[in-house]
Amino acid sequence: MTVCSRRRFLVRSLHAAGGLFAAGTLTSCGSGRSRSAGKPGAGMRFGLVTYLWGKDWDLPTLIGNCQASNVLGVELRAEHAHRVEPNLNARQRQDVKKRFDDSAVTLVGLGTNFAFHYADAARVRSNIDGAMQYVKLSYDVGGSGVKVKPNGLPVGVSADKTIEQIGKSLNTLGKFAADYGQEIRVEVHGKETSSLPIMKLIFDVVEEPNVGVCWNSNAQDLDGQGLTYNFNLVKDRLGATVHVRELNIGRYPYQKLMKLFVKMDYKGWILLEARTTPRDRVRALAEQRAVFEQMVKRAG
Repeated sequence: MTVCSRRRFLVRSLHAAGGLFAAGTLTSCGSGRSRSAGKPGAGMRFGLVTYLWGKDWDLPTLIGNCQASNVLGVELRAEHAHRVEPNLNARQRQDVKKRFDDSAVTLVGLGTNFAFHYADAARVRSNIDGAMQYVKLSYDVGGSGVKVKPNGLPVGVSADKTIEQIGKSLNTLGKFAADYGQEIRVEVHGKETSSLPIMKLIFDVVEEPNVGVCWNSNAQDLDGQGLTYNFNLVKDRLGATVHVRELNIGRYPYQKLMKLFVKMDYKGWILLEARTTPRDRVRALAEQRAVFEQMVKRAG
């Protein structure tokens, strides 16, 4: 498949999933059952990353709890109790897809720990190959993308070399993912690579249109010239997913962040990657959804 035909396929696939490329941005890619057009910010939706609150829920329980809390999108973390992994056979993959299709919950994608910053070239290649298996899996089960990340800058290797290596690895993975209509979502992660200026440098190397930044709501977002400046460094490369922690806990300026997303009319998923351990996680999910909706309303 040629580059042009691959990209046309990707755009068609993302349109079918409810997404649309806009001005080189991936902000509504894979947005699933999107809201009707309206004022800026109306296209944002609230979902769950299963890192903590959903890590011990099997798939029927997870879908049921998301429906009960009206949190209708989910990024499935690898190696959790829902067991959506590459070892599933074709029938099992169809069963996962059907479970979501028969529910009100959108499978936003799969979250992995694959990273491409390592000094060992064989390890980088192994991580690319592993991520490719999850791209195929996401396609088969009805997801629209796979989350990957850098995890820092190795000691003893120039930052410029590592940044270029990460970007080129993402291009390789992005080209592969385009044939499956999938987005590669690069979490802003790692000791040095959680810096938005570093992430911008990585994306200066990234050429594939289906590779986007997954904003991760890190404390480092406030470094240097502050949140708005750092946000603007990558806003034109944002993908379909954003990670947040509990919106009403801590000092992170989530209301200001929501205003930035509303201002740019972001149409992706705001996904809760929770840190606390509430007794009733379903109720806590519903409460976080309500906080999100109020923040978006105030930001409008």
